[in-house]
Amino acid sequence: MEILGIDIGGSGIKGALVNAETGEMLTERHRIPTPASRKPDEMAEVVKQIVDHFNYKGPVGCGFPSIVKKGICLSEGNLHPSWVGVNVDELFTEATGQEFTVLNDADAAGYASMNYGVGKGKKGLVIMVTIGTGLGSGAFYNGILLPNFELGQIPYKKYRKIEQWAAASAKEREGLSYEKWGKRFNKFLRLVELIVSPDLIIVGGGTSKKWKEFSHLIDVDTEVVKAELMNHAGIIGAAVACLREQHHGHLKTES
Repeated sequence: MEILGIDIGGSGIKGALVNAETGEMLTERHRIPTPASRKPDEMAEVVKQIVDHFNYKGPVGCGFPSIVKKGICLSEGNLHPSWVGVNVDELFTEATGQEFTVLNDADAAGYASMNYGVGKGKKGLVIMVTIGTGLGSGAFYNGILLPNFELGQIPYKKYRKIEQWAAASAKEREGLSYEKWGKRFNKFLRLVELIVSPDLIIVGGGTSKKWKEFSHLIDVDTEVVKAELMNHAGIIGAAVACLREQHHGHLKTES
C-alpha cells in the first residue's frame, strides 16, 4: 500500500511516498524548511504543501518532534510553546483534508529500523536515538513500541535538557568539532545506559551520515550501531506506523 510519510523536524519538513508493506521509498524526498516561527498554523501550511506536492489522497503518517499522546502535543520540544495542547492529528487533517496518524519522530524512525533495518528481529530493550535539532529517542521492547521515551529531555548541569548541550544544533551553535561534540554525545549515551540499561542502541537522524567522524568517541558497554536508513527512517517509519495503526489500532513491529 502506497502511503505518504512526513517527517517534521526543527529545521525541515520532509515527505515521500512509501510502500508501507516493504518500507521502500517510491519517490524522491521533498523538503521544505520549517517556518522560522515554528507555530502550529504556519507548520500546518507547509504540511499541506507537502501533501499537495505529491497530489496525494489517502492516509498520511507523520513523525512529530515532541511528545504526542492520542494525537495531542504534550510538550513544545524545539517548537513554539503554543503547540502544547494542540491536537496535531486534527490540525493536519483539517489543513490537508487527509486523515493523519501522528507519532513522535524518533518513534517513527525506530519503527523503520525495527521493521526493515538493523533492529529487525532484535529482542529486549532497543533504544533508537536520532541526532538533529534535538536528541530524539524511541524505545522498543521485544519489538513493541513504548511511545514517547524522551531521553533528550534529561536535565543536565545548567541546561534545562541535555539535548540543548549534546544535539547537532549545539554543535552548530557553538562551532564544535566532531571530536568535542562526539564526547558530549557519548556522555548522553552513558546517561541513557545508566537510566534504562538497553540491549542495543541504534543511532540515526541527519548527523548519523557523519558516523565515521564521531563513532570512535562512543565508549559505552551497550552495543551501538548506525541506522542504515539514516534520515529517511522518519519518513518510512511514519508511513509504516500509519498502515499498522489503520489495520491493528496499535503500533507493533512485525515479529
